[in-house]
Amino acid sequence: MAVGSVTLFLLCSLVMLVVKILMDVSKRTNYKFPPGPTPLPVIGNLHLLDIDRQDLSFMKLAKKYGPVFTFYLGPLKTVVLVGYEANKDALVSASYDFGHRASIPIADDFQMNHGVLFSNGEIWKVTRRFMLSILRDLGMGKRTIEDRIIEELQFLNAAIQSYNGKPFDKKVFHVAPPNITYGMLFGRRFDYDNPTFQRMITIMDDLVVNTGTHGAKFYNVFPILKKFLKEPGFVVDRINELNEILTVLFKEAKEVKCEDSFRTYAEAFVQKDEREEVTDGKEKIFTEKNLLASAFDLMLGGTETTATTLEWGILLLMKYPHIQKKAQEEIENVIGLDRPPRWDDQKILPYCLAVAHEIQRCANILQYLPHATPTDVHFRDYFIPKGTTVIPLFSSVLLDETQWETPNQFNPNHFLDADGNFLKRDAFYPFSKGRRVCAGESLARMEVFLFMTGMLQKFSFTPPPGVRPEDLDLTPVVVFTMRPKSYKVCATPRQ
Repeated sequence: MAVGSVTLFLLCSLVMLVVKILMDVSKRTNYKFPPGPTPLPVIGNLHLLDIDRQDLSFMKLAKKYGPVFTFYLGPLKTVVLVGYEANKDALVSASYDFGHRASIPIADDFQMNHGVLFSNGEIWKVTRRFMLSILRDLGMGKRTIEDRIIEELQFLNAAIQSYNGKPFDKKVFHVAPPNITYGMLFGRRFDYDNPTFQRMITIMDDLVVNTGTHGAKFYNVFPILKKFLKEPGFVVDRINELNEILTVLFKEAKEVKCEDSFRTYAEAFVQKDEREEVTDGKEKIFTEKNLLASAFDLMLGGTETTATTLEWGILLLMKYPHIQKKAQEEIENVIGLDRPPRWDDQKILPYCLAVAHEIQRCANILQYLPHATPTDVHFRDYFIPKGTTVIPLFSSVLLDETQWETPNQFNPNHFLDADGNFLKRDAFYPFSKGRRVCAGESLARMEVFLFMTGMLQKFSFTPPPGVRPEDLDLTPVVVFTMRPKSYKVCATPRQ
């Protein structure tokens, strides 16, 4: 190439580079974030945040700065969405614009962009689509899984009956939902005292607690603290223990798999793995790592969120015995005390269905899971850059005073019309909405309705002797989720 041509080429390249830099600078200056409190050096706005009840802090700030505002989690500039309208506009109306999962270091350390809950990109899209398809094939939302839930209900009721009316710990309600998920994963149910079953329950509990400590939350804001905090290492160690158990259980799936059919999620995944064709430049998706990661996501939903909802349900019904009695009267008058409830009974048990939904609303299991913008986003009057962390505050939707008549009270009438018929509510957000809606939503709804109705059919639940219903404490214990405080309960068989 001649000297003149080289000079011209370099000059053109330099001009293009300068133009690009100027365009990027111009673009950045055109970004318009929502208003928010002035950040301090290093800590940002953390001094305004209750580390446990961040939802309450954000709702308080929204009264000053509006339902969409900017908040600095340390150096991380985030956008917070408070209330039904703001969350609907973002998660439903602009679902793609807010459809990425933001980085959560304490989870990213072990999921590493695998699975469904904490991943993004092609691996998230393909894995989620596969998971939904296989869960439906395995009976999610159908009679197949309903029969499994009803079978498990009998084991749960037998466990409750074994206490003969004496006080027992709320943990009893925590053991039934995992078996539904484990059945879909491994093709078997576990006795409640099975050592492997108990070990998985314990590990999941450790993970839920230790990903929600103050140390874990500070690590998510300041990842540089990793070497100085115990939680990151502890969580990875527990995940490794869990994966050792899962690897053994999944090995059994490989040994019994059929060529053209499957009985479990693991078998289906293994078949997909063997048939997956990977083209040049594309990452293999159906790997052992992704199987373990997606299994963890399913276990987190089946072990923690549904089980914790049942614990909240019994506590709320003990505190409000008139609501418990009304639900029991509907059960007795409509389906009786003998045959177990079915999913179709929701059509003829509107009050029980309303109770199940109100339990989920009041339980408010997750304050939020952070999203991120996959591209530059125009939202309302703002221009938010790609990669911005967005906090859709589920609590603020479930407690929105414009959507619920008595948001801070346990009131099943929120889900009933004037004639006592079940009423769907758009502001019902316990499973999130949009692209990141919970993959197991239909399963969770069925479980909560059948387990709660089935327990109320057989038992009346009361506080232990000496404890008045009005003294029961509804203040949550905040870990990764929001759990009820430890409590004891007495169950009296209904005749």
